[in-house]
Amino acid sequence: MSSASAIASDTPVLRVAQLVPRTEAEGPGRRFAVWVQGCPLRCPGCCNPEMFAMGRGTVMTAEALAARVLATPGIEGLSVLGGEPFAQAGPVAELCERVRAGGLSAMVFSGYTLAELRAQGRPDVERLLATLDLLVDGRYEQDLPESKRRWIGSSNQVMHFLTPRYSPEDPTFTAPNTAEVHLVEGRVVINGWPALADRLRP
Repeated sequence: MSSASAIASDTPVLRVAQLVPRTEAEGPGRRFAVWVQGCPLRCPGCCNPEMFAMGRGTVMTAEALAARVLATPGIEGLSVLGGEPFAQAGPVAELCERVRAGGLSAMVFSGYTLAELRAQGRPDVERLLATLDLLVDGRYEQDLPESKRRWIGSSNQVMHFLTPRYSPEDPTFTAPNTAEVHLVEGRVVINGWPALADRLRP
C-alpha cells in the first residue's frame, strides 16, 4: 500500500478502510471489494461505524489499486462500499474507469439516493455515475431489513441498473443473501448481508 508522503499532489488517491480480493457477498459474480474510509451520513445501525471518520484508513492511489484489482484472477468486477464512496467521488471514478477499461464491471453502494447525487451538480459525482454498471442507493435503515433482494441491506434501498451489463430479471439478484468470513492480511474480515454478518461477529 502507498504512503501519503510518497504520492504526488496531483495523483488521485483514496482513503481505504478494507479490501477483500475475492467475495460473492457484495455483488454479482466473484468480485474485488473495496471499502473506502469516511462517511458524512452515519446511518444509525451501520455495520461499519469504524469507517465513519474521514481522516483514517490507508492512502492508496487509484492507479495502484486498479492495477491490484485487474491482477486478481477469476473475478468479474469491482464493488466499492464504505464509508461513503461518493465522499471520494473523483478518485473512486478514476478507479472504476481503470477497472472497466480492463474489462471488469463496476458497482457502488451509496447512502445517497440517485436523485440526491444528481441534484448535487458536481462533475466528479457525474463522472463516477457514468462509469458504473450498478448502483445501490439510499440510507441504511436498520428497522427495514431486506429479505428478498440480494446484496441490499434495507428495503428502502434501490438497485439501479445503469448499463445493459446486468439485468434485473437475472435470478442471481433475488437469490438468498449471504455473509462471508475472510482472513485478509492476518485479520478476520466479516462481510455481506448486515443482519447475518452481525450475527457472525464476536
